[in-house]
Amino acid sequence: MNESIVSRALVKSYGRRRALDGFTLAVPMGSITGLVGRNGAGKTTWMMSVAGFVLPDSGEISILGSGPFDARRHGGKFTILPQDSDLPNEGRVRSLLLHYARLQGLPASKAAASADSLIDSFNLREKANAPIRSLSHGMRKRVMVAQAFLGEPEVVMLDEPLSGLDPVEADRLRSFILARRGKMTIVISSHQLDDVEKLCTHVAFVANGKVERMETMRSLTSGTGRIVYALRNRPSDIAELETTCPGVKVAAVSNGLEVTFSEDVGIEDVNAAFLPRLLEFGVVSVTPGRSLEEAYLAQTGRS
Repeated sequence: MNESIVSRALVKSYGRRRALDGFTLAVPMGSITGLVGRNGAGKTTWMMSVAGFVLPDSGEISILGSGPFDARRHGGKFTILPQDSDLPNEGRVRSLLLHYARLQGLPASKAAASADSLIDSFNLREKANAPIRSLSHGMRKRVMVAQAFLGEPEVVMLDEPLSGLDPVEADRLRSFILARRGKMTIVISSHQLDDVEKLCTHVAFVANGKVERMETMRSLTSGTGRIVYALRNRPSDIAELETTCPGVKVAAVSNGLEVTFSEDVGIEDVNAAFLPRLLEFGVVSVTPGRSLEEAYLAQTGRS
């Protein structure tokens, strides 16, 4: 078995509207797979169908090679964070995580160890005994994401896991997820394409209730049209640099410069023009390729 989740030709209608219209997707085992698409494309409906919260009108679903979700077969192996989930206001952080861990089938000692480990991983130690009603939106979100990882399940589905987090906690969560690449299968639905690009090994473009394209992140973003020069020092006059090569645009990024260009400009031409100018600023690396956002906009015809 090479896939953790397989769905074939899923259809789900709400009146005359088809939320899923032949949704077919195989999620590779051990991957971090991103779902990208506009609001109403079918991403959330598909996730809820896989989790058993929504019953499709037709089609097939299999989780870990053992059919559609069944608590007796998949309890403790499969978890989900729905986009609009919430927590009971009077519950307390650690006691809630303990409760959810026991529901996942963990014995008391392992439930406590898993809850305490996640409390530390998500920077919640000072709030471990605080009631949910006293937490900020971002802290609540961290508790909700943490519960999805109790007991190290084999498959985790996360709907907009990074929304509402401050930059420090978002970075902490990204590091947490990346550390699990290859160890479990994680599916992430998000409109934050930069986060999807940083986290995911695979990406599926979803539109009109179906998957239009599924590729590895590497193959999707390795096309022409973009080069990132990582530099020790960034040039101060970016506008002047744009005159180096016709048909290019230069923008500052955190670690250097991003140069974008049209298809009629070759990568070799851009490197020949820019590298001699950038050597004095300390060239650390040269990374060709386009961003996920550029690939998605090209897919939708809006590039």
